[in-house]
Amino acid sequence: MQNKIASSDSAIIHPPGFYVIGFQTFPNISVYIIFLAFVYLVTVVFNVLLMCIVALDENLHTPKFLAVVNLAVIDVILNTSTIPSMIKTFLFKDNFVPFNLCLVQMFVHYTSASLESYALAILAYDRLIAICFPLKQNILNTRPIMFCIVSLTWVYCAGLLSYSTSIMTRLSFCGSVRVFSYFCDYAPVFRLACNDYSLQWAAASASMMNLFGPLTFIFLSYVSILVTVFKMKSVSSRIKALTTCIEHLILVGIYYVPIFSIYIVGLFIRSVDPDQRVLSLSLASCIPPCINPIVYSLKTKEIKTRIVALVWRVKINP
Repeated sequence: MQNKIASSDSAIIHPPGFYVIGFQTFPNISVYIIFLAFVYLVTVVFNVLLMCIVALDENLHTPKFLAVVNLAVIDVILNTSTIPSMIKTFLFKDNFVPFNLCLVQMFVHYTSASLESYALAILAYDRLIAICFPLKQNILNTRPIMFCIVSLTWVYCAGLLSYSTSIMTRLSFCGSVRVFSYFCDYAPVFRLACNDYSLQWAAASASMMNLFGPLTFIFLSYVSILVTVFKMKSVSSRIKALTTCIEHLILVGIYYVPIFSIYIVGLFIRSVDPDQRVLSLSLASCIPPCINPIVYSLKTKEIKTRIVALVWRVKINP
């Protein structure tokens, strides 16, 4: 039975919940769900391992690795917000999501997705200070400063998404409650409303700045880094400076390229199959948190050294 909430204009109708139907027509859905389960396992294990390594090694208690741990925490939350519910839907054939739980999932997913962008921008800031202002690094990029920057991004994203999610309660749902996505997605949900959703549309459009803002900062940071690097007289110094940016550039590419590719394809090829779009969006969301800790483990010398030490310790004293 639908819940009715009184308002000054009319009764606002909230349904008991929504049915997420994004994967119902996929062929070989069982294979994809097994793949997602593997992705989630890798995401949790490697990110938690990365967090533990940084926490246990005092030499890694630096602004850079504080930013790395921030990214690892966000990665775990981002995949936890969607993958377990997708697995639950497949295993128990239950795609119903209660109304309040839908809003919670919406909030957690979009907050962590926004934080992912800002986490990458924070890592770009770390590289910018280290390469362009090395003599001022102990002033401009200390642990307290990095902690403040990270905290501000969490407060900002949580506050912004709290507002965006709360205004969903102003909508009435008097028709379909079938959400065509892989989770309780913001736009597919508000488009089901039978009253005006222009405010929600504006909030969704404004939230795109959480992608473009950090990406713009990353781009400008690397412009400054390249200018500084090419002013260096020594070729070895140039290579050394650029090498420290490789893992970060890989993470930026892994996160942004799939997202923008999907939207660009959708812009120019308007007849994209809805199932393919949902599949592509789910992969673009779930894969980066799985790959990020692996990239940092393989590309960062300090992390590799610590992992080798742990492996030897286990072999010697199992």
